[in-house]
Amino acid sequence: MAEQKKILIVEDDKAVRSILRNELKRLEYAVFEAENGEAAVALALIEHPDLILLDVVMPKMYGTEMLRKLQEDMWGKTVPVVLLTNYADDPEVIQAVKEGRCHVLSKADTKLDDIIKKVHEKIGG
Repeated sequence: MAEQKKILIVEDDKAVRSILRNELKRLEYAVFEAENGEAAVALALIEHPDLILLDVVMPKMYGTEMLRKLQEDMWGKTVPVVLLTNYADDPEVIQAVKEGRCHVLSKADTKLDDIIKKVHEKIGG
């Protein structure tokens, strides 16, 4: 039996987190959650998820700042990150994508199936 792939959901909107969590658990992923970037960095460095779904606008620490902090760690430089945001045109988001540090999905234009497809593309499942 293959080990469950681990996904960290970093999202301050409880409803969005719940929808993502329920669908990913249904697909038999191990799911961890954080509601802000500060908590997410600590959790990610402990759990080493296979993928991070990361909101950009959050309390305590924006997703782009969290991404920078995460990538100070050797493991953090390699983990796939998908930014979920309504601010895909934000200069920091554009720069992170250009540098290959993450992929971005626009919340406004993305359905749950699109997110799941991206998860499968990044880590299988």
